[in-house]
Amino acid sequence: MSPTAEAWDARMDRLLDRLPERGRATVAWLRAPSRRWIRIPAALLLMLGGVFSILPILGLWMLPLGLALLSEDVPALKVPLERAARWIERQWRRWRGRA
Repeated sequence: MSPTAEAWDARMDRLLDRLPERGRATVAWLRAPSRRWIRIPAALLLMLGGVFSILPILGLWMLPLGLALLSEDVPALKVPLERAARWIERQWRRWRGRA
């Protein structure tokens, strides 16, 4: 596994630690290898919901969550997701520095 993919896994673990207990337990349950047949459809439904972000409740937040969930089963997604997360963090720091 590449260092960038490992960094993505570490990032996901850190983010899980920040969730409330119920959310953490749910995501941990979904991330278990035996839950693959539940995880993939859930990820696809989240990404589909992200496309319809103009509707109430459905939103753009669903797209990255679906991609993150799908990255458990498609390791090729981990590197681009980690790069995107790093880019977003750099932009956020730059934007906050100007404010």
